[in-house]
Amino acid sequence: MTATVERHSHVEVSVPERTSRIPGFYKLDVDDRHGELAERFGLDESELAILKDGSRLGVERADKMVENCVGVFGLPIGLGLNFRINGRDYAVPMVVEEPSVVAAVSNMARTVRKAGGFEADADPSLMIGQVQVLDVADPAGAVARLEAAKAELLDKANAVHPNMKRRGGGAMDMEVRTFGAPYPMLVVHLLIDCGEAMGANAVNSMAEGIAPMVAELTGGRVNLRILSNLADRRCARASCRVPFMHLAGNGFSGEEVARGIAEAYQFAAVDPYRAATHNKGVMNGIDAVAIATGNDWRSVEAGAHAFASRDGRYTSLTKWWCEDGHLCGFIELPMAVGVVGGSTGVHPTLRVMRKILGAPTAAELGMVMAAVGLSQNLGALRALATEGIQRGHMSLHARSVALAAGAEGGDVDWLAAALIESGQIKVDVARDLLARGRMTA
Repeated sequence: MTATVERHSHVEVSVPERTSRIPGFYKLDVDDRHGELAERFGLDESELAILKDGSRLGVERADKMVENCVGVFGLPIGLGLNFRINGRDYAVPMVVEEPSVVAAVSNMARTVRKAGGFEADADPSLMIGQVQVLDVADPAGAVARLEAAKAELLDKANAVHPNMKRRGGGAMDMEVRTFGAPYPMLVVHLLIDCGEAMGANAVNSMAEGIAPMVAELTGGRVNLRILSNLADRRCARASCRVPFMHLAGNGFSGEEVARGIAEAYQFAAVDPYRAATHNKGVMNGIDAVAIATGNDWRSVEAGAHAFASRDGRYTSLTKWWCEDGHLCGFIELPMAVGVVGGSTGVHPTLRVMRKILGAPTAAELGMVMAAVGLSQNLGALRALATEGIQRGHMSLHARSVALAAGAEGGDVDWLAAALIESGQIKVDVARDLLARGRMTA
């Protein structure tokens, strides 16, 4: 493994070339996994200590983050492995409690990796700030006056955050939309390049900053001034192309698996009832990365589902089809995420997870998240099209059931195995098996 040199606090540290391929990682205990992180990503003892102590946030700091704080809640951090995106490797931190998510995404990323990995791209970081105007007597005249004053309105917006403009971002354009009955109104859209930040606070401030001038120009009454979470000018896309032969397994040929996946996608494409579950699987991966990187997973989720309905009917966020002996996949969705601002500097674990990921820009992070969503979807569809979703999911769920039954330490693994063998992955069965196991120990 080729070493590179990174500089931390003016000290040069030799770090092995970044790779997301760590064979047998899941077989290691946590200490050995931390050893791999130290070697591969240059984590020091203080950073590993943060990962070991999930409560490092501390209730005192948490109390300053939210109102009425009474404690701190922990979730597991897993690593999505095997990702190669645009020729670069990424080990992807994922914060999620659902069994099988990390395993499925890593397994499918390995399959795609054999075919060269994912291709991805992302739009500039344009967010939309909305200003709602009511009681406009002359909508056509109001629109004309607003458009004539566009340059002045943009200057006024940028005066709210001059540093953003100096860094090459800021308010870039303005659009005006009109609505008739039953709720007539006029809506001004500010298009704001937020750079490396998600940008919610800046967008809201700019919308508020132009509101008095908008009211004066339109003769109307300004009501809401807020960003839109349908960030459809800030989309990320990812695609893959996998030869049929890489998909064979469990008694199915690669072509059978590929066609089953394409047919499962077609179900989600035409039926919103299926699309809701299909897209939930996509977001299993994307949300987990958003949380792990300190981004607002709720805004990402809202934007994704709104985007899935952009043509007036809720449909799949992904597309899958067979072509020339390959399974081809594609995803596109809004990706309003940042690498600065928000809780980045507040939560101590975020810095460590971002170091592992190694995505230095907001656009790069968006591309990684899109690839994770596509990989997660591939894993779910592959399972559904072959052995069914329950077999693999319940195998991993058995460990959670063993913990719920009171198993600890080494008892968890043998009890999970016994539950799988019994075919009854239930808490009451686990308790009975655990009690009998302790009696014979």
